[in-house]
Amino acid sequence: MKPLAITLGDPAGIGAEVVLKALAGVHVPVRLFGSRALAEKSGAVPSGVQFVDVGGGKDIRFGEVSADAGRIALAAIDAAVTAVERGECSALVTAPIHKQAFAAAGAGVPGHTELLAARAGLNRYGWDYAMYFDSPQIRTVLLSVHVSLRNAIRAIRAEDVAALARLTSREHARLHGKAPHIAAAGVNPHAGEGGMFGDEERVIAEGVEAARRDGIAIDGPFAADTLFRAARDGKYDVIMAMYHDQGLIPVKTLAFESSVNVTIGLPYLRCSVDHGTAFDIAGKGVADAEPMRYAIEWAARHAERFTR
Repeated sequence: MKPLAITLGDPAGIGAEVVLKALAGVHVPVRLFGSRALAEKSGAVPSGVQFVDVGGGKDIRFGEVSADAGRIALAAIDAAVTAVERGECSALVTAPIHKQAFAAAGAGVPGHTELLAARAGLNRYGWDYAMYFDSPQIRTVLLSVHVSLRNAIRAIRAEDVAALARLTSREHARLHGKAPHIAAAGVNPHAGEGGMFGDEERVIAEGVEAARRDGIAIDGPFAADTLFRAARDGKYDVIMAMYHDQGLIPVKTLAFESSVNVTIGLPYLRCSVDHGTAFDIAGKGVADAEPMRYAIEWAARHAERFTR
């Protein structure tokens, strides 16, 4: 297979450390993108590994937010995506960026998901692209991402639920070879208890019914406090969470070391570890590389479906 493009993320964080540690335990071709001088502060680059050096970073220190670090992370992403677009690399695996550093560097978007979608010409979250998490234990897709909880609840619309169900069904089939059985989570306690605790479930149910009319296998909305257990036990393939933490708390609790964040809807495969830059331990050599190892191996297993 062609090499995976792996970005090293924010150079003040643990990205380079976990990537270099992970490569010691995986046996797939890779091409790294980042500042080589800064990466080598975290460990030795394995002999024979391709490295695209974006330069910079003499004054960057571990654990500190800086525009320079954000610019290096952005340059690495740009170079890596270009390599994937040209067909030189088979898929993209990204180490964590720091959102404040990203903003200070002038990124103009909150993170990887929005940046990659905009570059691919995908404009509407949930319709064209979405944030999806895949693990052996549980899979979830998010109706909303980087917005406040208040605004996430206010923004629930039936047409968006239906659109995300269609997108998720299509992309899950692309990844796993079959359309999923999706379950939509309610947003209120006990899924609203027939309207006693809120009426957002009525809107969600309208979206579910619209998706079902399109032939999508989706049920709900169900009370979220038991739904993720049902998915873990195999009743559903994917949970549609109504807001960021509703989906991410179960994933990070059940499958922190074996889950990937996937941007579905892109013309190529992109995944990332499901953790951040960990500035508090950056540069100390104690970061756990297991999530990154899993992400690299996961990308290698699924890249072929996107490069046929």
